[in-house]
Amino acid sequence: MGFAGPLIVTTPSDREIVITRQFDAPRHLVFACYTQPSLIRRWLKGPPGWTMPFCEFEPRVGGKYRYEWKSPDGYVMAMGGVIREFEPVERIVSAEVFDEDWTGGETVSTIVLDEANARTTLVNTIVYSSKEARDGALATPMAEGMEMSFSNLDLLLEQAQIIQTHDAPA
Repeated sequence: MGFAGPLIVTTPSDREIVITRQFDAPRHLVFACYTQPSLIRRWLKGPPGWTMPFCEFEPRVGGKYRYEWKSPDGYVMAMGGVIREFEPVERIVSAEVFDEDWTGGETVSTIVLDEANARTTLVNTIVYSSKEARDGALATPMAEGMEMSFSNLDLLLEQAQIIQTHDAPA
């Protein structure tokens, strides 16, 4: 089994960033990793040495989510929001804001998962409050950080598929 990355970043409008990434796993597993706090904590960890001491995700329209990361030197970065649309295994739309708002206000993230031949393509469209906010996000190491997390997700998905294979009836 190979890894599908790396991610592709595009900017289709003045306020949008679109992240596209393939995973060598069926979409129900990718979806589970995006919606179950015990799994989110295993891949969305941040840079090496960081931890995720708090992770909440209520998988429903109107549900809240919150992620808190902690650096080795004790710095805490946190964000949260509300789920606006929730279509199991296919689509999650959420509004989000960082506690230390560096994005210029609320952003809206739309995650769409498509599967073909047991491979999942994730498309995450992030809409910012302004062109300046989008450009500010692009100027950060956001893409590198996302790819680092997605590489962790690749490993978690591989482990999940190995477990499923071993648990399958003979």
